[in-house]
Amino acid sequence: MSDDKKEPWLNLLALTTVMLAVCATLATFKGGGHSTRTVLSQSQASDQWAYYQAKGIKGNLYELEALRLKREIALAPKPAVALLEQSLADVERKAAKYDAEKAEIQKEARRFEDAKADAQKHGAAFGLAVIFLQIAILLSSIAALLKQKPVYWLGLAVGAVGIVYFLNGFLLFLPA
Repeated sequence: MSDDKKEPWLNLLALTTVMLAVCATLATFKGGGHSTRTVLSQSQASDQWAYYQAKGIKGNLYELEALRLKREIALAPKPAVALLEQSLADVERKAAKYDAEKAEIQKEARRFEDAKADAQKHGAAFGLAVIFLQIAILLSSIAALLKQKPVYWLGLAVGAVGIVYFLNGFLLFLPA
């Protein structure tokens, strides 16, 4: 049998290390989710901007057609003017429609960009949480091996910082 008595603080060390490991695991999981959301939002924003650009090109074609029709109206004989003006009105309506569609597409693209920025903020906080929690786990392990309380207290302090960042990943209460 061993002459070494198990020091009571080692039980607390084991319990806090497990709690830190659980928080680190959850922070890794949540950070990964936000990372995925960042990539998806960026992709969706890029798709919307490409759609916006396509609508812009089509709208520009109608604007060019409107300019051409205006020149034709200026040079056309009187009997043809009414028909050309009707065509011009139709083309200008279509150009205005594309401008309105572009405004909606732009709003949607900006919404995806905002979602990406939000996901990046959450992901960064969870990333910092993982770093501090992993360091705390490392310090706790060293404290257990060396049976050094000061190293354990340092690990707890670092772990507390990690937990603050972990909570910040959900609530974003710390400035970026």
